[in-house]
Amino acid sequence: MKLSFKNRIAFQYLIATAIVVTVVFITVFLLVENIVYENIDHDLLYEANKHTTEITFVGDSIKFTNKAELEEREHREPEVNPIFIQIVNNAGILMDKSPNLKQQSLIFDSTHKIGTHFNAHLNGKLIRQVQISLKQNSKTKGYVLAAISMKASSMILNRLAKVLLISFPIILIGLFFISQFLAGKNIMPIRNIIETTKKISGSSLDKRVETPQSKDELYELSVSINSLLKRIQDAFDREQQFTSDASHELRTPISSIRGNLEVLIRKKRKPEEYNESISYCLNELDTMSDTIDQLLLLARLESQYSSKLTDKQPIVSVINEVYQKYTHLIESKKLNFITDNYCSNPFYVASFHANLLFENLLSNAIKYTNENGEISIKMRDNAASVIVEVTDNGIGIDEKDVDKIFTPFYRSNPLQHKHIIGNGLGLSIAQKAADALNAEISVSSKLNEGTSFLIILSKS
Repeated sequence: MKLSFKNRIAFQYLIATAIVVTVVFITVFLLVENIVYENIDHDLLYEANKHTTEITFVGDSIKFTNKAELEEREHREPEVNPIFIQIVNNAGILMDKSPNLKQQSLIFDSTHKIGTHFNAHLNGKLIRQVQISLKQNSKTKGYVLAAISMKASSMILNRLAKVLLISFPIILIGLFFISQFLAGKNIMPIRNIIETTKKISGSSLDKRVETPQSKDELYELSVSINSLLKRIQDAFDREQQFTSDASHELRTPISSIRGNLEVLIRKKRKPEEYNESISYCLNELDTMSDTIDQLLLLARLESQYSSKLTDKQPIVSVINEVYQKYTHLIESKKLNFITDNYCSNPFYVASFHANLLFENLLSNAIKYTNENGEISIKMRDNAASVIVEVTDNGIGIDEKDVDKIFTPFYRSNPLQHKHIIGNGLGLSIAQKAADALNAEISVSSKLNEGTSFLIILSKS
């Protein structure tokens, strides 16, 4: 049988409630039954003990002292639940009995311990019976048997059992509908989640699930779904951005290669011309390959490399590694490279992202600094952070372009610097790496005087 989530909750609640109600009903019935039997047993024992003082021993015979008084008491006092009294000897043979027994007699049951109460039958009807010993000179001469009809008590217990049995299914049916209503009310946020997620498509990834007011498990589920949707939207945006950037950036070199080759095949040319054209095409392909690598790195930097944040090393070591990588370029341009470390203690950073950050900043400084120029990297710290400043005395950035330099593919005055190879992705990658390190990056620059990048890394 296929049940809805709401009905499954109601059904499971019903089973749990049925078990609880069953235990409660059985407990109530047993408690009432125990109280009824306790009262009956108390009255029986009292009557049996009372009649032991109204007995006379005559030789081997045992009789009531004044049986006529018993008969008179029976006629004088109407008894709702009459108590039957009977006397037997050691052998269980009847000696005497109360008048209300008439032609009937109680059966002495030697299998029961003397003084204990048990159920028996008198003329086919249920009775409660007790047997106590009669002693003369510390010797047991016989037994007093006391009994009372269980008709009224059985009727009460039977009625109670019927009431409980009839009310049991009625309670369960009522509880099922109540629990179904409450379950439907409680899963309303889930219905809202389902309706919202059905409306979400590739063109509407900005939609979010409404979070419940109470901060319970459904609230956590809504927050988790919204977080998942945000990650999907970010991935989708990155994919669209990558596609857009790649098509934009690759269109020009592809057109250039195509045009160059078309010119090349129009007529027969000298080997030198073929070599020149082929070399040009290969250079363009290398540029395309580098651009694609950087685009992929930029697209994946936020998500795919997040696990690399745990691989840490001292920031001084990271900067030394980056410097070693660009030593030949620094030397070829005869640049004066200065490093100053004023940090009081070693500071560890995620090596992968820190390498990306300082590699792009240093490569930019080298590209845009003229020969015999100067590049410096200075480090200092305070109680809350480590501050790294990368400075050059290169060509600088126009003031109107400073706020745009972290935008992908943006290059300040590219036509004036045709001899400097680049695609405008380096500082975008540096910005993403700084974000991954939870670092702040800012820039100050003056045209024809130089540029300074300030990186603030939080110690926390």
